[in-house]
Amino acid sequence: MARKADFGEDGLVSRPRSAALRADPGDIPSDVGAGGEELDARLMDLEPPTETQYLRVQKPVPVRRGPLPRKAASRLKHLLVVLLVVGAAVMIAVAASQHGRRSWRFRLDSSDDIQLAGNRNVSRAQIVEVFGADISRNVFLIPLDDRKRQLERIPWVESATVMRLLPHRLSVELRERVPVAYVQLGTEIKVGDREGVLMDTPAGVHYSFPVLLGFNATDPPPARAVRMQQYLAVIRDLDSGGGNYSRDLNEVDLGDPEDVKILVADLEGEVLIHLGSSSFLERYKFYVAHAQEIHRQSPKLDSVDLRYEPQVIVNPDTRVRSEP
Repeated sequence: MARKADFGEDGLVSRPRSAALRADPGDIPSDVGAGGEELDARLMDLEPPTETQYLRVQKPVPVRRGPLPRKAASRLKHLLVVLLVVGAAVMIAVAASQHGRRSWRFRLDSSDDIQLAGNRNVSRAQIVEVFGADISRNVFLIPLDDRKRQLERIPWVESATVMRLLPHRLSVELRERVPVAYVQLGTEIKVGDREGVLMDTPAGVHYSFPVLLGFNATDPPPARAVRMQQYLAVIRDLDSGGGNYSRDLNEVDLGDPEDVKILVADLEGEVLIHLGSSSFLERYKFYVAHAQEIHRQSPKLDSVDLRYEPQVIVNPDTRVRSEP
């Protein structure tokens, strides 16, 4: 049988490697003899391995990463920007502060540079006295908190606000105390607010208040506050029915918290009335309703005790009264 032969450019016969490896048994020379089996074994060993033996193992390709995750790096960048901005702002503020503390433009030249508001019973002279040491001083060097505390030591001042008005002025705003009664303190008559703080009566001012007794110069502030709250309770009770009976009061004695005594004026003169510690309105209305009858039975009526209802005790004590 004819076999196909391939001729190369040089005229030699070339045969594929695989064909040589897979030669027919008839092509083997006869002189091989018994060694043919050995040749067959060698040829079988020379057969190419399967394709899978030549596949390369796929190695993971390393991905380069930064020292921080992308999200963390972005946040760190924003933080650095913020810190730079804040740092620049602080430096500018420090520089401006140092300039302000040294510049003559921020000097409090006179008391005319102090702006006042809210003062009715506190004079301007009292306010200026607090800031006396600050005249010709840089406004940035004036201790505003200290000046606020000094102003609030003035009895009429309940609270104070002190601010700088650049370049060289101060603003002082006061909230004054509201008086609710006259208070007899020894031989002096002062006015007191609802907390029991006592103030001098402003010149030329007159209030329509009763005079409170039972206060002493040595009383601590809490004790005065308690007495003042009891007085306010009496006023609220007497006016709660719409009769405005508090207008009849000339004096209120708070020396005994269990027995509030009021001095009132009626058609026959002044009468001291013991009201106890409660039911002020009911007891006083009882007196108003029976005043004429009580005067008729006791022409020299000086005081009555209404604490023991329905009894009325006439002239239970000798009243000692101080004129305001």
